[in-house]
Parts: sequence; C-alpha cells; structure tokens
Amino acid sequence: MKYFLEDEQANITTITVTLRVQILKQKFSQSLGLPFKELLPSSVIEQALSELKIKYYQRLFDPIVTLLDCDALFRKHQSRKTLMRKGKIVGDCDKLVTWNKPKICPKGLSKDEFNALPPTITVREIYYYIVIAGFRTQRVSLITTLLDTTTYPTLEIVGLYGKRWDVELDLRHLKTTLGMDVLRCKTPSMVRKEIYVYLLAYNLLRSLMWSAGTTYGTPPLRLSLQGTRHHLNNFIPELLAATSTKRLQIYRTLLKVIAHKAVPERPGRSEARVRKRRPKAYPLMTKPRHELRKQLQTA
Repeated sequence: MKYFLEDEQANITTITVTLRVQILKQKFSQSLGLPFKELLPSSVIEQALSELKIKYYQRLFDPIVTLLDCDALFRKHQSRKTLMRKGKIVGDCDKLVTWNKPKICPKGLSKDEFNALPPTITVREIYYYIVIAGFRTQRVSLITTLLDTTTYPTLEIVGLYGKRWDVELDLRHLKTTLGMDVLRCKTPSMVRKEIYVYLLAYNLLRSLMWSAGTTYGTPPLRLSLQGTRHHLNNFIPELLAATSTKRLQIYRTLLKVIAHKAVPERPGRSEARVRKRRPKAYPLMTKPRHELRKQLQTA
C-alpha cells in the first residue's frame, strides 16, 4: 500500500508538471516572451507600493520604478568639480555638501516633476585613493544620502561600493560563461525569448548554488557558477533516469558536489585586459550571404 501511494503520488506530480509545461509552452509560443507580466503586472507592484506608503517616480520602462524615499550610493559625475573649501568636514576624506537644483529641466523629467524637486539637497561626499597595482582608477569620489557617520562609517561605505564589482562579474557570467554575448535569433520577439531563457538558466544555476551553500555551510558567492553548470550537465542523465524516490538522493549528492570546492578569496585581484583566443585572419561579414555568394560566382 505504501509503494502504491508513492507511485500514485509520483504519477500525479508528473501529470501536474507536464500540464504546467504545456501551458508554459503555449503562452511562450503565443506571446513576445515568457508570461512574466501575468505573474507580476504593474498593478500588483503599484498596489504594494501604495500599501507600504512608498513614493516612487515612474520611469520609461514600465513596471520598473525608481524609489524616492530610499538612500543611494553612487559615483560622482566627472563634470562636478570637488572643492575642498566648501562643505562641512565630518571625517577623514568625508564631508557634507549642498547641491543646488539645476536651472534647466533635464530631459528625463517632466515640468511637474522638476518643479516638485526641492531647491537644494544635502549629500555626503567621500573620496579615497586606490593604490593597488594594476588598477586604472587612482581616485574615487562617492556620493551618498547616508549622512549619519556613526551608523554608516566611511570604511563601510567604501566597502559597499566595492561590492559593485560583483554585479560586473554576474553580467560577465551571463555574457561569457553562458554564451549570451552573441544572440542568434533574428526577430525581436525571438530575441526576447532567447534573453528570457538565458535568465531562467542563470537563475536555475544560482538557486542550485544557494541551496548547496546553505545546506553544507559554504557561502554561495564563493561557489563557482561554471563548475555548477558542469556538475548539473553531468547529473542530468542520472536525474532523468532515476525514480521519484532515488531522484531526491541524487539531488542531494549534486548539492554536495557543488559545495565541495569553494573558490578562494582573491581581494584586489587584477588581470591584464588581453584576449587568449587568436582571431581568424578573415574580414568581417558586412553583406548578406547570398550577395557574397553571387559576388564569388561572378568574380
């Protein structure tokens, strides 16, 4: 009776998953992309923001919004000059400055939104020097709205901005590790679907890394995404051929293999900007293939 119930439950799960896959394939083939708007439309986001009483400024690409009642940390634009004589010094290489509202409305704002802005705003400016060999930037000036120096020390602000490099590494994984640097579809709708599939694969790998790290006590960011990808590809045939009871054991073994070897910490790592692969000695293709073929035949 026990085995019968397990088999029955496995059949029900398989049927449910199959129906979900069929529905997803149907929506995928009929829409411009995956049905993310149906799962989290703009109305749901606006309702959540209104319930939490959070003010926001709506951007061009709906439903992406920019929150106004949150703090920010960004690098100062190169057109703004740093004047050491102005501002209130609150620490080493740390001071409070006042920014005035521009006289001309920027292109990204409407007249009403520009008029609603305050005439001045007080921000915190932190500047420091990078003396690590191999780094191009020598001086960095940061701007933040975190004005309390006791709650937000200078070194923690600098460290927080340094973690921005992790975002660049994640984008590199999407483009280089997963091969998204060259999109192969030709129509806009298929390009959207191709990007969504890459994002789904990336989130799948990241979820495996998170599960492996939290299960076996390894920081997920110290795990290798490329290694996780290789391990998953090796375990896929076993997962497909296994029964419902043994599939869980294989999945746990997969997590253990992923978390077995962590990437060592390499702070201040610098690498030369060079290419390992030699390019082919052929010119770039600037014409359609049929025109090039005709040109070869008539030569």
